Amino acid sequence: MDLQQRINAFVKLGDFLSQFSSESFEKKDHIAHNDLFFDGFKHQIKLAKEHNGWFNKENVVFALNGWSNQLTNSNINKWLSKYEFNTESLKTIAIVMAGNIPLVGFHDFISVLISGQKVLVKQSSNDKHLLPFLAKYLEHVEPEFKGRISFTEEKLENFDAVIATGSDNTARYFEYYFRDKPSVIRKNRNSVAILTGKETEDELVALSEDIFRYYGLGCRNVSKLFVPRDYDFQKFFKAMYHWNPIIHQNKYANNYDYNKAVYLMSMFEMLENGFLMIKEDESFSSPIATVFYEYYDSEEKLKKTLSYKNDAIQCVVSNGFRDDEIKFGQTQLPNLWDYADNVDTITFSLKIC
Repeated sequence: MDLQQRINAFVKLGDFLSQFSSESFEKKDHIAHNDLFFDGFKHQIKLAKEHNGWFNKENVVFALNGWSNQLTNSNINKWLSKYEFNTESLKTIAIVMAGNIPLVGFHDFISVLISGQKVLVKQSSNDKHLLPFLAKYLEHVEPEFKGRISFTEEKLENFDAVIATGSDNTARYFEYYFRDKPSVIRKNRNSVAILTGKETEDELVALSEDIFRYYGLGCRNVSKLFVPRDYDFQKFFKAMYHWNPIIHQNKYANNYDYNKAVYLMSMFEMLENGFLMIKEDESFSSPIATVFYEYYDSEEKLKKTLSYKNDAIQCVVSNGFRDDEIKFGQTQLPNLWDYADNVDTITFSLKIC
């Protein structure tokens, strides 16, 4: 199977996903194998929600829309343009996936396959319905993928390299367990936003998407704000307000109530608006329904601090603060060439020999 065959297959997958890119699913006539797969994927989306209360339809559709927009011929060719694909022998790369947001391991999955390698997937029990179905679709649009994609719930065996994502604790286990294999091992990371007080209302409203999308469970979600000493949080809370229906989601509301009770009993100072709490804290990782904040006195000093703590940061959201910043509202819309932890998984896959 050559590279163009693989590209064509993923473009067709993007077309298939486009039918699920809004909450009213729309079956299209020109999609390959649609009679076989359309209704089945609707059912998998339903199962994903029933199995994991965090995977509501809105968030699953958001993820599918993002992948549909990325899996186009122009985007894939732009992504792959800097690589040389000359894999002569198939190697098997295992992927240990997280399950915090829908299809969170999909980029690793397509990176391995588009590189020409075989993939062995160990999914999280929290996200086990969507990807196997999409893998079957790939095998139908490009039969040469058969035998290159496998899933396991057992101990990983017979693989040549591994990409594993987990917490700081599980990462230590991964590092020991996979010590004899080429590996990419990801630990906890969080995203931060740098505010100056000069942000427009539109920018702050966009920031709310970075905070609340997927209930804040992703590593690309903003969980920490850096603000100047005289920052006016009233503007911030006003911009967040349109997300207030989130409090009617039971799992989110339970976390909000629990964390608020903990803060009150511990006599921590915090501000809240009925569905979001903000608390001054030096940590990057905040609980659900909470965003931490920290004051800064100098942008230059803050840049040095963030550089020193770079390994704990996934995204920096700001406007004119640093070169690799992400615009407000864009953290959950990464491009194919935006790699988690800045580790190029295409290059990693191509080097396995």
